[in-house]
Amino acid sequence: MSQRIVIDPVTRIEGHAKITIQLDDSGQVESARFHVTEFRGFEKFCEGRPMSEMPGITARICGICPVSHLLASAKTGDGILSVQIPPAAEKLRRMMNLAQIIQSHALSFFHLSAPDLLLGMESKPESRNVFGLIAACPDLARGGIRLRQFGQEIIELLGAKKIHPAWAVPGGVRSSLSEEGRAHIRERLPEALGVTMMALDLFKDMLTKYDGEAHVFGNFPSLFMGLANEDSTWEHYDGTLRFADAAGNIIADGIDPSNYADVIGEAAEPWSYMKFPYYKPLGYHEGMYRVGPLARLNLCATMGTPLADAELKEFRQRGSTGPNGAVNSSFMYHYARLVEILCAVERIEAMLDDPDVVSNRLRAQAGINQLEAVGVSEAPRGTLFHHYKVTEDGLIEKVNLVIATGQNNLAMNRTVEQIARQYVHGPKIEEGMLNRVEAGIRAFDPCLSCATHAAGTMPLQVSLVGPDGALVDEVRRG
Repeated sequence: MSQRIVIDPVTRIEGHAKITIQLDDSGQVESARFHVTEFRGFEKFCEGRPMSEMPGITARICGICPVSHLLASAKTGDGILSVQIPPAAEKLRRMMNLAQIIQSHALSFFHLSAPDLLLGMESKPESRNVFGLIAACPDLARGGIRLRQFGQEIIELLGAKKIHPAWAVPGGVRSSLSEEGRAHIRERLPEALGVTMMALDLFKDMLTKYDGEAHVFGNFPSLFMGLANEDSTWEHYDGTLRFADAAGNIIADGIDPSNYADVIGEAAEPWSYMKFPYYKPLGYHEGMYRVGPLARLNLCATMGTPLADAELKEFRQRGSTGPNGAVNSSFMYHYARLVEILCAVERIEAMLDDPDVVSNRLRAQAGINQLEAVGVSEAPRGTLFHHYKVTEDGLIEKVNLVIATGQNNLAMNRTVEQIARQYVHGPKIEEGMLNRVEAGIRAFDPCLSCATHAAGTMPLQVSLVGPDGALVDEVRRG
């Protein structure tokens, strides 16, 4: 008997979810499934387009993290041109990616998750949203809005638009940071730092209250994967692939991202349009791995900035099961996001004194020199791969996109089943159970409907099916 949890987004900016829970004869949860019916057609309709257009095209995949696709696509173009981009261009790309991490993580924590954490998992759904948060915690809500705005402003100062900037291109970037822009960022930094530290203190205070959720929300052993560099400092833009296990042991390292297909398989299931990546040496299911902020903090030895390094140490003390073990609870994704925001703010502050950020040496010029390339960057949600094959004229022949949310797919399935087994007992669905399943999904910050999440009414359908296949109970939201 199968128990299915189905999330079915209509588009990337609007979505809905369906959860089906299969019960056994005693009314207990038998199994669960997270089923995504979003159809992604970008790989196909990019065929025939000039390679140079790909950053601008693929940025439209997502209105939440267009910068992530912009950078991964531009890096793929760098490979097709066989160029090393100017140092100034790499630093500016890194700055924009740090800004993207700030704005996206701020959205996830303050707008999507804070209503659950601050207002309570059992609170009324009509007020458990960003508007309820504004009423209950106006200073925190305002700080979250301002922090996200800070990240978006940096993206705009570099790329002229907050969303879908046509800025990173194969070979480099189009423009540098102006002196006025540098002064504006410097002026906003203290507020951004203050809000981040406030949020970190608040979340750490809440960990005792949500100790039960931390032990149930995706708390299981898995692998972790992300980009890493030689000195094991937190990496968000470049480097090689690294895999670690649940005990914190590195099991594979120094893998050229161009060879990702040697270690990452992509399974498919008839009940989902989302692929199921896995670590090939262990096989499908056993090779489950997680990506994103939790993985990045498990893979690095240091954040590379003083305040974030102190928080990384405390993060591991609070979340790890052993002295050197990884933090395995997906509930701790929230904590990891705040640590990454802090590191991003510190790094941006340090970059402002670098003369390269206002340099005009921004682009390497070349023709088509490779017919295939892979570009990889760390999106807020995890490692993002763009893999292109082109003709001699630079026209796209084939595209494969390995999205961070997909790489968490096996882990998200495991998470919703773990939550259902803990909270669902008997034929009646309670609101607290419904919200905890949704909150468990949200811990991964998947690429579902952010606009609906922000209103606190993510369209959701949960059905309880008895052992005879009959519908026992059903709840619809939105």
